[in-house]
Amino acid sequence: MTKKRRPAGVVAAMMVVVAALALPAMASAHTGEFSKFDQCPSTNTEVKKCIYSLVESGEFVLGSKKVPIVNPVVLQGGFGKPNEEFVSGFFAATNGVTLSKSPQPVPGGLAGLINCKEVSNFILKAACEWTFENGLTGVNSTLELARPASEIQISENNLLFSHDTALKLPVKAHLENPLLGSACYVGSSATPIWLNLTTGTTAPPAPNTPITGAPGVGEFIEGGTMAKIVEQKLVDNAWSAPGASGCGGALVELLLDPIINATVGVPAAAGKNTAIQNTSSYIATTKQVNLH
Repeated sequence: MTKKRRPAGVVAAMMVVVAALALPAMASAHTGEFSKFDQCPSTNTEVKKCIYSLVESGEFVLGSKKVPIVNPVVLQGGFGKPNEEFVSGFFAATNGVTLSKSPQPVPGGLAGLINCKEVSNFILKAACEWTFENGLTGVNSTLELARPASEIQISENNLLFSHDTALKLPVKAHLENPLLGSACYVGSSATPIWLNLTTGTTAPPAPNTPITGAPGVGEFIEGGTMAKIVEQKLVDNAWSAPGASGCGGALVELLLDPIINATVGVPAAAGKNTAIQNTSSYIATTKQVNLH
């Protein structure tokens, strides 16, 4: 059976239509390693560089509870020209996901988070046992941005030379479990947890002792147009944390918030908390991102 050939003019017209339909995707998507910067606001003239940072492991110690980072966390967006202190302002990811909401399982689940035996107050202890000692359920802790992305600060200079704050993040810890409700947080937009992460050595108040990060190992990839930094370690153990709020919903939070506070050990003063992030980061100028 002979196949019918379309006239050349029809074929040409179809190709023009297909090309026109493809233009939006081509305009917003980048190629190769540059696809990591798809959500960077690279067309904003105030943005000078794009960043994609992947937290691969580490831990978050809040009061008396330690939660390992087992699910990757992504920080992405752009940053501008540094000021006289080598600090640059941050610009949110175009899809609104500047810091990914990556749940981290709390070891031991609800029992690991809420141990009624640790509650010294008799009334709270009795309420705790009545409410929670009916079986085990899982609990996740998710770090979320507590303030607009514009309040994030980054310093390439401090990242590279391991002194002062390299990355300043305002966050809150979302404790997720059906019994805790959907609004159980340590930290809020009004009272965020401020992480001043460094690749250098911290100077925390007691009882914490200094810990040291690492600037990582860098190389240029994509023909020298992108910096890739691996084995980077960002640390801070000098931050404070407020108490929990919103746990269990409006009807029972007056009961649950004090129980969470008593068992987690919050509010927790500076020197009783720790954040460690083992990270791989990718940085490129907006000029190079827009070319790819």
